[in-house]
Amino acid sequence: MELNLPPGVLLLERGWLSANNVVVCGRDGTAMVDSGYATHAAQTLALVARALGGRSLDLLVNTHLHSDHCGGNAALQARYPLVFTRIPPGEADAVLQWDEARLSYQATGQQCPRFKFDATLAPGRSVRLGDLDWEVHAAPGHDPHAVLLFEPASRVLLSGDALWERGFGIVFPEMWGEPSFDEVADTLDLIESLDPGCVIPGHGRAFGRVQASLATARERLDAFVRAPEKHARHAVKVLIKFKLLDAKRISCSAFEEWIRNVSYVEQVRCRFAADRGLDEWALELLDELVKSGAARIDGGLILDLP
Repeated sequence: MELNLPPGVLLLERGWLSANNVVVCGRDGTAMVDSGYATHAAQTLALVARALGGRSLDLLVNTHLHSDHCGGNAALQARYPLVFTRIPPGEADAVLQWDEARLSYQATGQQCPRFKFDATLAPGRSVRLGDLDWEVHAAPGHDPHAVLLFEPASRVLLSGDALWERGFGIVFPEMWGEPSFDEVADTLDLIESLDPGCVIPGHGRAFGRVQASLATARERLDAFVRAPEKHARHAVKVLIKFKLLDAKRISCSAFEEWIRNVSYVEQVRCRFAADRGLDEWALELLDELVKSGAARIDGGLILDLP
């Protein structure tokens, strides 16, 4: 199904290590939504420069501050020193203090170079991207501080990780014991009420069969509500796979050291596998990734498989 985006709106679909980038070029300004992961920063800069066609980047916006959505912020700010950066308000103080514990980077074992911001994205207001005014909506669930951006004339929704074509992002607050599945449901209801004609997700292709995607997301959510341990195991495997996507290959000893420093993994183990040792449980989940074809162990190395 071919989707017609508004004039000047370009989707840069990325791999799963980096979130998608959306570049918007208008008569009086340019803007970008989400910046990918740090290790892809050079590629992000090249893609954005090509999309801008020689223009400068005026505005940088993040739907939320997970490392795969804002990891390129610092590189973009260095390349375009006058770029104005807006972030969701919930973590503004953590960014000011650059508290990597509160920003989740320590807890996930991921990296994000320090960046600055100039203003926040207040839900209930709008932000101008190019020549279009986009509504800002709170979208808690996957991340308690996330926002959605909706352009009502074209009915295009930038959903971040609140809705993908076949699901949604892992519900991070649930990992540390903060019930958030109801917030996921509320955000899905919000998306349905907006009635978008096209969704540009944080990962994967843009899609137009929104009701079908909402039905899939709700079915997935119901399964997690019935079996929270299923979501917990899935979440930890996502963190492990993210590490493998980033490293490409890692020694078994380095993997074990890394997993011991990822506090989210230990928090999940304490809640759902307290009778198991951390190393034993993590290796069990790694083995499930190997059996699914998502990873391979060769001698003392753990290898990522696309």
